[in-house]
Amino acid sequence: MRIKISVVIPTHHRPALLLKCLDRLVQQNFPKEQYEVIVVTDGFDMETVTEATAFCQQYIFFNLSCYSLTEKKGPAAARNKGVEYAKGELIAFTDDDCLPQPDWLSAYWKAYNDIDQKEVAFTGQTIVPHSDTPTDYEKNIANLQTAEFITANCALTKTALEKVGGFDEDFPIAWREDSDMHFKLIKASIKINNVTAAVVIHPVRKAGWGISLKEQKKSLFNALLFKKHSDLYKEKISITPVWDYYAMIIFFFISLVGFMNGLYLLALIPFAAWLVLLAEFIFRRLRSTSKKTSHVIEMIVTSALIPFLSVFWTLYGSFKYRTLLL
Repeated sequence: MRIKISVVIPTHHRPALLLKCLDRLVQQNFPKEQYEVIVVTDGFDMETVTEATAFCQQYIFFNLSCYSLTEKKGPAAARNKGVEYAKGELIAFTDDDCLPQPDWLSAYWKAYNDIDQKEVAFTGQTIVPHSDTPTDYEKNIANLQTAEFITANCALTKTALEKVGGFDEDFPIAWREDSDMHFKLIKASIKINNVTAAVVIHPVRKAGWGISLKEQKKSLFNALLFKKHSDLYKEKISITPVWDYYAMIIFFFISLVGFMNGLYLLALIPFAAWLVLLAEFIFRRLRSTSKKTSHVIEMIVTSALIPFLSVFWTLYGSFKYRTLLL
């Protein structure tokens, strides 16, 4: 019997998470002989391949194959490699830290049959469990629930993927490569259909203290996305730069220069302006999030540093990709 759907999962040294994902894929309410699962490790990862192969051997009818990139290139490259081996006419994508629900594949296949088009894309419903008072990091991850198109839960026909040239491997991390695919589909006039019955649970992984500082490096790839799709970037992501960040940096350095030159009274004015903007930023991040002492301290410290890091990586990306994203 022919393979109707291929599920492609990029992964990188997270076998425990991957096995939970595979366990949900085994439980799909879709004929086992009609779908396959393709795992692609981002670089050599024998542990993951071994664990996934051992998992597969427990299920006679579970069609699983594992491949590895020769070097670490990012999830976009891993997905492209999976598509190369895919036999299905519909290719579904999820991530190793996601939990597809039992009707995930059947919902996509039904939507595909109902539309009966060769060049078409689908996006499902992604649920991010979190408390009523999440941390700032959990709140940011929860934004996936309202995203228009994410690779944690989507499906495209192979012909649609071929038309837009697959995923752009110039995005080497899990950031903006799905937005790039979204924008390419829009430009190619390939309709993206919302299938709410195709549900994926996306648990929030534990994050270390100050994770938001590390996340600022992703701003580099905002510049690449802006260069490729400036109009859609402004429409879907941000019309203007985060001017508050630039204002905070300018006020901080003016006050610093003033203090260093003994102009204390004059330095107090920009310093007060910096404090006001900082307090407002901290307040925004703490609104509707956890008020635990450790979290409040984290928000205060990281809020003071984020503007500097964000602007640095944004300007670095603008220089690297020869564009002007302030």
